[in-house]
Amino acid sequence: MKHIQVVFLSALIIFCFEAVRSQPVKRHGNLSVQGTRMVDQNGSTVVLKGVSFGWHNWWPRFYNKETVHWLYKDWNCSIVRAAMGVEPEKGYLDSPGWSEKKIEAVIEGAVKEDIYVIIDWHSHGLHLKGALAFFEEMAGKYGHYPHIIYEIYNEPVRQSWQEVKSYSVEVIKKIRESDPDNIILVGSPHWCQDIHLVADDPIEGFDNLMYTTHFYAATHGQYLRDRGDYALKKGIPLYVSECAGMSANGDGPIDYEAWNTWIDWMDKNDIGWICWSVADKNETCSMLKKSAGSKGEWEEADLKESGIKTRELLRTGSLK
Repeated sequence: MKHIQVVFLSALIIFCFEAVRSQPVKRHGNLSVQGTRMVDQNGSTVVLKGVSFGWHNWWPRFYNKETVHWLYKDWNCSIVRAAMGVEPEKGYLDSPGWSEKKIEAVIEGAVKEDIYVIIDWHSHGLHLKGALAFFEEMAGKYGHYPHIIYEIYNEPVRQSWQEVKSYSVEVIKKIRESDPDNIILVGSPHWCQDIHLVADDPIEGFDNLMYTTHFYAATHGQYLRDRGDYALKKGIPLYVSECAGMSANGDGPIDYEAWNTWIDWMDKNDIGWICWSVADKNETCSMLKKSAGSKGEWEEADLKESGIKTRELLRTGSLK
């Protein structure tokens, strides 16, 4: 009997240890930026990998805690990205209250699962007034959680870096009124391609900032990695908050060779990444078929090629 008790106690200790270790926030705690790296509460490098929900205004059915649970438990996501559409119909500018509720469902699901979550202002244009109101609300409500990362401008398109920089400073100041330390992701011009411009003129006076670069492997090649290398050499911390394996229009075949080259580059530089997207649109980058339920529990038959491969990548650490 004593032997059985010892074995049971040992198994219980191992189970509890694995349970805590598998919960990213319990394991890493508050995140910060040191040099070009994201680090945890112990100063160890953290590489957060996960997926982005599609635009909330077009695929709201997936914005719930059950989907977050499935992405954590089955896909092994350590982070998810809640992409709040800003300009389109039923986006934030059109329906702010409803939009916030959809985003909050994902945030609260992530807190419950103890994973990290990016609150993404998913916009292609400057909307400073709306952004200030939204991030004041989010930082005031959730800024005390270590789970939170803010992405304050998804993909600037036509604005110069000076315009984006000026906007970003104002939003950062607003967030920091309520949340002094959670990481803030800053976009760069031309669909987050012009990271070399940021490297020559970064934002100063704030801690825990990272800059985003986005790639779609069949379109964006070595030139963009060269820009990333240039930024890293100048001490600019990078996070890939949106990426996938096909062309930049989200469609066409997946280029596995190009995608693997990007994965190798991110691994080499300890850069975390988010794949696009949890949606059922008729395009290659949408990971789900129409048959996929709104609350996870997806079978492989519910996943499109990009979903199958992204899940494999998150679960095994390699793209086969």
